[in-house]
Amino acid sequence: MRRLSFLLRPGWLALAAVVILFAYLCFSVLAPWQLGKNTTTSARNEQISRSFDAEPVDAADLLTEQVVAPEDDWRRVVVTGTYDTDSDVVVRLRSVDDTPAFEVLTPFVTDAGPTILVNRGYVLPTTGIDVPTFDPPPAGTVTLEGRLRVSEPSVPDKPAVAGPGVPQVYTITPAQVGELTGTDPVDGYVQLADAQPGGLGVLALPQLDAGPYLSYGLQWLAFGIMAPLGLAYFVRAEIKERRRGNAESSDDLEPSDDLEPTAAPDEYDDGLDALLKPRRGLRRKSAPAAESTTLLTDRYGKKR
Repeated sequence: MRRLSFLLRPGWLALAAVVILFAYLCFSVLAPWQLGKNTTTSARNEQISRSFDAEPVDAADLLTEQVVAPEDDWRRVVVTGTYDTDSDVVVRLRSVDDTPAFEVLTPFVTDAGPTILVNRGYVLPTTGIDVPTFDPPPAGTVTLEGRLRVSEPSVPDKPAVAGPGVPQVYTITPAQVGELTGTDPVDGYVQLADAQPGGLGVLALPQLDAGPYLSYGLQWLAFGIMAPLGLAYFVRAEIKERRRGNAESSDDLEPSDDLEPTAAPDEYDDGLDALLKPRRGLRRKSAPAAESTTLLTDRYGKKR
């Protein structure tokens, strides 16, 4: 536990919190967001692909519930009835080939009874952001061919603009358009095909490409896995570095075999000789006294 005590420091705690939060967001928000977009785009592409080979059907057969079901989105349909003239509404903030544009919606009263919005196509602005003039829909009974579309959700902070001029909305929401035109359209609309009565600029079908959403989702999953692994790598490197530092400190405290003694044996002997010199000197001084005693003995025949 002492080896991991450094993880309780504020810097390491903050780093661990950031990594855990990032991994959580990767798995719970970012990856599901991209993978969800991939699922939605793939389902749309499949519906469009199936519609290419399917024959158009009467829209009235698919509007029994007064709503376009999600599984009927992009279905090719035909519808017969009359345009509700002088009830056009334009949709703002659209783009065609990266150019700002307006889309034109007109209520259409079907022979079967219900009213449905018809997206007649787009018009390009001529001066600034002003809505340009465009051709009105034809009067009388007409038969239209197009694709059923699910309505778009409204944006609460972008309400409809009633005037002056042509009413404007930000999304294709039939209930909102119905309030502006005094009609009661079904929940959905028809997007006109090419060369249809009342048609304007033809809206192209989306490209049948799932886009990069799947790869983005997988990348977020990979990031969510790599972040904790990266933290574990740095923790392991820190532990190894601390072990190495502790080992080097231990080596500094142990005695080394290479150390030489403070004095060689010869030096000790020299020191002892130096200490003993005074005593040896005293012994030498006593030698003359012994010699004089011997002389006295020889001279007098006995010691005195």
